[in-house]
Amino acid sequence: MALKRGLSSVGVQRSRSSGSRLRIVILFFFSIVTLLVFFVGQGLYISDEDSVQSGFGKQNVDWRERLASQSIKNLFTKEVIDVVSTSTADLGPLSLDSFRKGNLSTSWNFIGVESSVADKATSQSNQKATDLKQEMSQVKEGKLPNDDHSHDMLTNTLRRQLRDNRREKHVAGLVQKDDEATVKLENAAIERSKAVDSAVLGKYNMWRKEIDNENSDSTVRLMSDQIIVAKVYIIIASMKNKLDLQKELQIRLKESQHALGESTTDADLPHSASDKIKAMEKVLAKAREQLYDCKLMLGKLRAMLQASVEQVMSLKKDSMFLSQLAAKTVPNAIHCLSMRLTIEYYLLPAEKRKFPRSENLENPNLYHYALFSDNVLAASVVVNSTIMNAKDPSKHVFHLVTDKLNFGAMNMWFLLNPPGKATINVENVDEFKWLNSSYCPVLRQLETAAMKEYYFKADQPTNSGSSNLKYRNPKYLSMLNHLRFYLPLVYPKLDKILFLDDDIVVQKDLTGLWSVDLHGKVNGAVETCGESFHRFDKYLNFSNPHISQNFDPNACGWAYGMNMFDLKVWRKKDITGIYHKWQNMNEDRALWKLGTLPPGLITFYGLTHPLQKSWHVLGLGYNPNVDKKEIESAAVIHYNGNMKPWLELAMTKYRSYWTKYIKYDHPYLHSCKFSE
Repeated sequence: MALKRGLSSVGVQRSRSSGSRLRIVILFFFSIVTLLVFFVGQGLYISDEDSVQSGFGKQNVDWRERLASQSIKNLFTKEVIDVVSTSTADLGPLSLDSFRKGNLSTSWNFIGVESSVADKATSQSNQKATDLKQEMSQVKEGKLPNDDHSHDMLTNTLRRQLRDNRREKHVAGLVQKDDEATVKLENAAIERSKAVDSAVLGKYNMWRKEIDNENSDSTVRLMSDQIIVAKVYIIIASMKNKLDLQKELQIRLKESQHALGESTTDADLPHSASDKIKAMEKVLAKAREQLYDCKLMLGKLRAMLQASVEQVMSLKKDSMFLSQLAAKTVPNAIHCLSMRLTIEYYLLPAEKRKFPRSENLENPNLYHYALFSDNVLAASVVVNSTIMNAKDPSKHVFHLVTDKLNFGAMNMWFLLNPPGKATINVENVDEFKWLNSSYCPVLRQLETAAMKEYYFKADQPTNSGSSNLKYRNPKYLSMLNHLRFYLPLVYPKLDKILFLDDDIVVQKDLTGLWSVDLHGKVNGAVETCGESFHRFDKYLNFSNPHISQNFDPNACGWAYGMNMFDLKVWRKKDITGIYHKWQNMNEDRALWKLGTLPPGLITFYGLTHPLQKSWHVLGLGYNPNVDKKEIESAAVIHYNGNMKPWLELAMTKYRSYWTKYIKYDHPYLHSCKFSE
């Protein structure tokens, strides 16, 4: 408008007639110029914006490439990246997306992907923090107006900065934890790889997508099923007079049985197994077309199942019999050792058959052990393990009692191998004249005709079948097994004694047991009621009123094998008399089966003090799942069960705890061919 006024004033001063025309021309000219300037400027702005955006896009692409490269380096080692780069010819160009989509083998584990995302988030948070710092500096320098709006903006900025800082620390903590977890996994994998059998390493390939079949016996089971079905069809073919089909089935059956053999896994099968399967399937398909009858088939399968069950029960009974028989036997090496030692003993003059320090045998201030055994080697392990783990062996006294057959061997062994400074004495149970049938109910019962028939006519049919086999063990005929109920009579001068079975190993000093307060009880033992089969109702006949009216069926059982007996309280409460009372009532074995644990549970009912379980760990003679930590921390380990450590059927994993106390280079052991 100002320009328009100026032009108008100039036109008035010159001539009014020509002024209006000139004004129109000038206005038109400036309009054209203004339009040209506008379009030119707009074109330059768009060009600049495109160049800026393309530059930013290129920068963004470069940033993504760097981030992807860094993520790949974090994910894999240099060797893996080299292998991947050499595989691009087969797999095509690789990218981070191909890894995320799972296009490679299942053996890849993308632990580092999360860390790369975390790195991206961290860089973005750092960029935001930088922008916020710039805004704050502008406010402080006065470049931004300092009013209420700017104050609110500054407050919000500070809040965002605090949130971003917290988020950054949280992300950093997560990344650190992830790295620590990765290191732990790598270390654990390295340890596991050391234990891998080199024989199976060739089966694994990290580049394979598929994994080995977990059902390694699927083919074996298929062949077994075919054999069963073929047997059924052979019977049906015979019934329906299909002789040709029956003959063909028999031929294929023999071929499959021969190919299967005793294989338990697919790897054991011969290469021809697949051909046998196909041939069998063809003849079975033919049989299904001609012979299939649902009811008949079901009946034959049921008959076969019943026959298989009966066969399994028979084999189980035979296995139990053989197991019990093996537990009764004496290995040739131990028998040889006993014979050689016996011969050497009776060749000694009488003055050389005595043990030193006999004055300690009745000293109540020493630590006394009672060990009743007819196994020389087992007794030597008990004594050796106790002495080797004792703090002061000179204060330990061992009272060994054996039978007449092994008396010479037991004496000779400990005369040749004295237990250091400890005191030892060996007695013969047959020389205890007071232990006779008129005083001892067990001896009287063993002389009855019913008991002799039970023991020596094992082939007679019984209601309980082979379950009675375990009670026909010769140890139940020996008074060595029942002598534990007469301890005050065997050792009248002693106040306390620790009873040990011959199938135990001592691993720690046991003198602490003498200081355990039994609280007026007679027997200190480890309870076994943590296992359901060690309750009273598993040992005693609670259908008998004498048992049901006097005992709790859910009362905790306890273990023989390591028992601390207070002989003073024993004499005061007449424990042996209680034992005689119940033993007389069980003459017909109506209260319990044979053995010493059931009468022990009855005799010491309410008179047993529970010891800590670490004193006595049981089960090494029958349980393959005893915790190794419990074994190694136990003071005494017990091989109760049939799998004694001196037998060939012993469990190998537990045998070393016993054998380390045997000197296999001993001349007598070497001559009798003992081996570890």
